[in-house]
Amino acid sequence: MNNMTINDYDAVISYDPEINMFRGEFVGINGGADFYASTVDDLRKEGEISLKAFLEMCAEEGVEPRKHFSGKFNLRVPPALHQRLAAQAAAHGKSINAWVVELLSECAVRGH
Repeated sequence: MNNMTINDYDAVISYDPEINMFRGEFVGINGGADFYASTVDDLRKEGEISLKAFLEMCAEEGVEPRKHFSGKFNLRVPPALHQRLAAQAAAHGKSINAWVVELLSECAVRGH
């Protein structure tokens, strides 16, 4: 899986070997908008067309295009991992939350 950003909207890109095409799907939106193409350049063009149609539909129906994210989510981990996270966070002089947010931010920027 790879990501592509089109007009400040993120899409997840995959390859479908059955149809020999790339598939893009916008994420973080209130609805579905996907697109297909054989080349990366064409995929971007098709993504722009799909996004435009989606945004027009949202405007017509009075729907906010982006999903709302609260900034909170629950994460369950094994007790042994929880213990190691607490120790590592303390070693970095941070709470578990602050340390994990830092790690997740680094991963999100790198795309891992």
